Amino acid sequence: MLFEVWAPYARDRVELWLEGTRLPMDRHPVLEEWWAVEAEAQDGSRYGFLLDDGPLLPDPRSRRQPEGPDGPSAVVAPDAFVWRSDDWPGRGLRGAVLYELHIGTYTREGTLDAAAARLGELVELGITHVELMPVCPFPGTHGWGYEGVAPWAVHEPYGGPEALKRFVDTAHGLGLGVVLDVVHNHLGPSGNHLPSFGPYFTDTHHTPWGSAVNLDAPGSDEVRAYLLGSALAWLRDYRMDGLRLDAIHALADSRALTFLEELSAAVDGLAADLGRPLFLIAESDLCDPRTTTPREEGGLGLHAQWNDDFHHALHTALTGESRGYYADFARAPLAALAKTLGHVFFYDGTYSTFRGRTHGRPVDLDRAPAHRFLGYAQTHDQIGNRALGDRLSAQLSPGLLACAAALVLTGPFTPMLFMGEEWGASTPWQFFTDHTDPELAEAVRRGRRREFAAYGWAADDIPDPQDPATRLRSCLDRAERDREPHARLLAWHRTLIALRHEHPDLSDPDLAAVRVAYDEAARWFVFRRGEVRVAVNLGKDPAAVPLGGGPGARAARVLAAWDPTEVRTPDGDGVLRVPGESCVVLGDE
Repeated sequence: MLFEVWAPYARDRVELWLEGTRLPMDRHPVLEEWWAVEAEAQDGSRYGFLLDDGPLLPDPRSRRQPEGPDGPSAVVAPDAFVWRSDDWPGRGLRGAVLYELHIGTYTREGTLDAAAARLGELVELGITHVELMPVCPFPGTHGWGYEGVAPWAVHEPYGGPEALKRFVDTAHGLGLGVVLDVVHNHLGPSGNHLPSFGPYFTDTHHTPWGSAVNLDAPGSDEVRAYLLGSALAWLRDYRMDGLRLDAIHALADSRALTFLEELSAAVDGLAADLGRPLFLIAESDLCDPRTTTPREEGGLGLHAQWNDDFHHALHTALTGESRGYYADFARAPLAALAKTLGHVFFYDGTYSTFRGRTHGRPVDLDRAPAHRFLGYAQTHDQIGNRALGDRLSAQLSPGLLACAAALVLTGPFTPMLFMGEEWGASTPWQFFTDHTDPELAEAVRRGRRREFAAYGWAADDIPDPQDPATRLRSCLDRAERDREPHARLLAWHRTLIALRHEHPDLSDPDLAAVRVAYDEAARWFVFRRGEVRVAVNLGKDPAAVPLGGGPGARAARVLAAWDPTEVRTPDGDGVLRVPGESCVVLGDE
């Protein structure tokens, strides 16, 4: 087989190390700064590269790191896996209900095979796509995955590349699409050997993680090709249906043709070649509709983006929190919720006190379809980046959790749940690491405590990221699913998702058609999508919610209610009585 490597930092020679044998590599006859050699190898053969007199380094394009990021790479035969779901037609984003899942804590086993065995639960729930948090190799066994260092490979403790293919194959066999979270804006600080090979990073820009990934400085053509090839490999070789792109606002890229445009064009081209839909979902802090505007209209051409503004508005309405980036939303939380539900972004050219400047840009409601924006009440970020990793279930009543579910699952955006949210899981989801470098482990521990000391937390109250118990506390407890109030919440989520699939109005992409009303003081909120109306009462006392009555008003029927015995259809005056901390979904007769 042909072994190749881009190594512009090699002065005189590059050698292939293959199962203990060193073979000199030749300069590539066509590709500048590339080295190549033909050698006999088979699936599982260990190999690596030696530059000049340096140590053995793993392949930057390694598909498998069986001994971790610092060990040799292993050959992965491209045709060794036999797919059962060869006729998978793909599953697009419109009409989707996503489920964010972390392999290491979805089950206590923390493996892809263990997670795959539980996918039937998501089919019963009504989920259409599983969104996997990053699976690339990182030091140690357990971690969030955002410090991965080998963007072409699969974390070995999760099961490696074969296990990921088995997971995708199982999901597709059940009718589930699979989305993978990928990180292009940085690599982890430990086990990252790319700087030995070439200018993968640049000091032209600086990020919270140090030197930026090189997308626009000298040598960036090869770096962009490296990341582009990795992204396409997940979609092509692992048959993913989409990718979630982590923190695209942290991609420093000053070139006229940005990396994101190049990536979106390549993904659209691959979708055409494969004959199945593929999509890219951006995590972005920019509140910029150009992220998902088609390329031919001057946008980046990504297919969807997370909407944190909707989350922040919903969170403050539910909890009353007002610190940090919640401050602007907390001044009038229902007004903020109404703005985001009807206009997508809260910051659309308005002032942000958290940033100290104006922020964002308006969305053209007549041109931007609703499914291009993801709506959610909880994510790994919004739970795990809290001091104790506490979920909404730690501070809200089951009724308010039901209200959150109604607003997410019947709202205009593509809904997404975080694993365990559907039954109001009581387990936290905390920040945990498994760094093998003692100095880095201590630095992370101190940094976490220092971060939350500014908010008044005592150091001893902050979970130690390196303690294995922190990860174990974060594993889901499925025994809760059969106990109250968890079983009732699980049934409620199933009902709402079924309504979303059954009623075309709930998947209508027309943002301009959303109608919203609310009473900040009385704490009720109602919105209409076609013939479906959703009323939530976030207050403790019953609320009289006006839906509009009088001559010519159409009668309504209850499609779903958190407290069905306490709800009556609207009186002749069009007023709906909603119990405290409860919600109702209505349809026209």
